[in-house]
Amino acid sequence: MATTKRNALGRGLGALLQDAETIQRNSSKAFPSAAKHTSAGVELPLEEIEPNPYQPRTTFDEETIAELADSIRSIGIVQPITVRKAASGKYQIISGERRYRAARLAGLKTVPAYIREADDSGMLEMAIVENIQRENLDAVETALSFRRLMEECGFTQEQLADRVGKKRATVANYLRLLSLPVEIQKALKVDRISVGHAKALLSLPDEESQMEMCTRCVAGDWSVRKLEKMVRDRLLQADKDTPQPPKELPDEYYRVLELVGKYFRNDISLKRGVDGSGRITIRFKSDEEIARFLRALENNII
Repeated sequence: MATTKRNALGRGLGALLQDAETIQRNSSKAFPSAAKHTSAGVELPLEEIEPNPYQPRTTFDEETIAELADSIRSIGIVQPITVRKAASGKYQIISGERRYRAARLAGLKTVPAYIREADDSGMLEMAIVENIQRENLDAVETALSFRRLMEECGFTQEQLADRVGKKRATVANYLRLLSLPVEIQKALKVDRISVGHAKALLSLPDEESQMEMCTRCVAGDWSVRKLEKMVRDRLLQADKDTPQPPKELPDEYYRVLELVGKYFRNDISLKRGVDGSGRITIRFKSDEEIARFLRALENNII
């Protein structure tokens, strides 16, 4: 499935902006409507356009939409939006929803548009690729978009990286953000922390410690470097506090403990360093135990 899509959409955004004359010719044959054909593509009435149901953006900045509307009132829409004909009879936006919203705010009745043919999965891919390549998504939206492309279009991480023009490690790092607690993802979306902060928090072993460290980070306005240091210190302290399993001793040491221990009711311990040095501690209860051990040494019967 993924291979077929890559053949069809292999040129990324370039495929969205085909030759205007070809688009005009195809659209006039397939989609007769109130559209007016211009050198920029098709001039579509706003009332015939509906938002993209696969839009990867979850929030739109009203202030920047208003600024874009002011620009549109002055010079018009420079870059046409891209749409497809939907089953409802209207045109669904593939890319350019900010321009569409700003055009409505500016009071326009029509907008220039390119008409593309795309099924649902193709529309999803084009919408996501367009937003990612234009850097219109925040980190969490990008991560969610990557996951949708993998789940709904059947891409592997490697294929996905190729489609969106990023390194595979970059794709993997974005996907890891979705394993963070929802509260931290929200902090990332509203820029209370950066992607660098989020990556540092991922090093912590559980959600409780991630949340606690994130709260301290936001309250103290920590830099990424400071957070990374605090995380390293936390992990080092955790290592110190975790009991280490006893290291296996060579067989000779167990033999010594066995032979000597029988003279002292096995009340004997041994510690050995990594370099082979160490000490043996014997605890005795009477003079008789020492005397019995000495006789064994002198008679070579240990």
